[in-house]
Amino acid sequence: MLCSSMLRINHNLSYNPPLSLQGCDPCSQTQRSKLQHRRARINQQINKEMRMRAGAENLFRATTNNKVKETVALELSFVNSNLQLLKEELEELNSSMEVYQTESEAINVPMIPLGLKETKEVDLTVPLKEYICEHYREDSSLFEKEIKEFMELRQAMRTPSRNEAGLELLVEYYNQLYYLDQRFFPPHRTLGVHFHWYDSLTGVPSCQRALAFEKGSVLFNVGALYTQIGARQDRSAATGIDRAIDAFQRAAGAFNFLKENFSNAPSLDMSGPSLCMLVRLMIAQVQECVFERVTLTMQDTHFTSQLQVAQEAARVSDVYSLVLQTMSQPLVKDYVPFSWASMVQVKAEHFRALSHYYAAVALCDRTRKFHRAGEKALLQLHVSNPAGPPLSQVLRDPEERRKLGKAHLRRALIRHEEAMRVHGLCKILRKMDILQEVLSFVHKRSLDKYSEMDREDDFDETAEAPEIHCECGPLSVFCARARWGPVRLVCLQRGEGGLGLTLRGDSPVLVAGVVPGGCAEEAGLREGDYIVAVDGENRKWAKHGEVVHSLKSCSDRGVESVMLSPRGDKENACQRPMGGAKAQSSVSLLNWNRKKNREGGGVTKRLGSTFSLPFGNLGDGESMY
Repeated sequence: MLCSSMLRINHNLSYNPPLSLQGCDPCSQTQRSKLQHRRARINQQINKEMRMRAGAENLFRATTNNKVKETVALELSFVNSNLQLLKEELEELNSSMEVYQTESEAINVPMIPLGLKETKEVDLTVPLKEYICEHYREDSSLFEKEIKEFMELRQAMRTPSRNEAGLELLVEYYNQLYYLDQRFFPPHRTLGVHFHWYDSLTGVPSCQRALAFEKGSVLFNVGALYTQIGARQDRSAATGIDRAIDAFQRAAGAFNFLKENFSNAPSLDMSGPSLCMLVRLMIAQVQECVFERVTLTMQDTHFTSQLQVAQEAARVSDVYSLVLQTMSQPLVKDYVPFSWASMVQVKAEHFRALSHYYAAVALCDRTRKFHRAGEKALLQLHVSNPAGPPLSQVLRDPEERRKLGKAHLRRALIRHEEAMRVHGLCKILRKMDILQEVLSFVHKRSLDKYSEMDREDDFDETAEAPEIHCECGPLSVFCARARWGPVRLVCLQRGEGGLGLTLRGDSPVLVAGVVPGGCAEEAGLREGDYIVAVDGENRKWAKHGEVVHSLKSCSDRGVESVMLSPRGDKENACQRPMGGAKAQSSVSLLNWNRKKNREGGGVTKRLGSTFSLPFGNLGDGESMY
């Protein structure tokens, strides 16, 4: 009675979904349900046209009658034209970001959500009954109730509600697929069942008999639903921002897990490059929410607080620029909707403009009294030193501060105008009134500030303000792909043999080697550490020579360095949640088509494939001390 006991346990096919886990009616008169219904209808039409095209192409190749060939060629042109129109209509639907946005009256930049993958109905009743009779030698009629409940669960999963209940529904079905895979899908044979899913962006149908395709598609919809939940949060309050951050982080986690554990995807939306793009897009939207939270909770207009906001805005711009680069890759460029790429470019320009605006506001307040902390913050603000007098002198001279602030405002206006230009090129973005309102408001605010600072007798040519770098450090290293251990404070003091360490690279400087038994090893330094601060000075952006000079000048009396270490595999294992049966089952559920990690040597071996940190920004110089 192996099959009988399996089917009747609580976490198996004997699952009766409660009312809260029922799917929503795709024909109900809600805006999102109407969108889903139209998507499903267009997907069916696309599938029909593709079948017609395949049949016509086969007939064209098979016939030798010229008249028939002419007729088929004409029919093919009509089919291809209809197919193109349907795909364009579907792309416009999939680009409809407004449907998923919050209904709050607060003015926020819209987020980019992802539509769900649609699927056709599948009836597993007969294949499951046959397998129970053949393999388990039991009467399949005894399990009709359980099989029916499972099929009802799949039907409900096709139209999940856009809330926690919808997520529970998808996750519950995913869990059921795990048990189904264990008992009814042996590796040496298939049940003859085909799973049909439509691409979430293009609507192109894909079909596979592997249950892994069904699992991957459901997991993709979990991530997509999280993006919709994140986009609909009211980000005018801290609680709404926190919920949006949580949703976008979970979406990034779902897409990243899918990328690492699902190979040979039959549809483009589940391919490696597309999933990589989606992960970076979700991380960028998380960073945008963090910026909104900083500006919302900032209680004062202190000089250093304004500079911090400027650097946070620069961080958001950097991350969106990285997303735009990913969208420009060959395999993704022709796949991503034009409205998505336009929105990402608009945001990169918009937040770069805000970084210059907040820097200008901080510099141009004549009532401020500047202390050493403010001078240190200004020295770490720019990627390169601005032309003109030293920054220490700029802080003490109100006129020099005004000139530098005016230069930043000029850069802000240029960026604002570029964001508005890109926005105007996209028909879908032009329809988003709230985005137009946000861009117009911040542009007018910068223009008013510039007019306030401009003088009739100001004949000096406005200097070129340098770009603002983010406080986190270079994006190539300090990014969400990297997993870091806790920051460590290390006290170094030069011994007879020196400090006993080898440094390499720039921004940040890497500890490439530690002499066994030397001062560095005794202090707790490890190969692969990054030096992010020396005696309280931020060194994330510091050049190799600057860090060496700081260490040499302080090492005789002792120096305190802040180190950042990549988290190794053993540490990662300790960080994973170790709960009861639920946590253990979640690990085994997702263990399909897992790719093996590769090991390298030296520093690469320590970092492993878990981190994949690029070292392109590190210099070739290597110094030992």
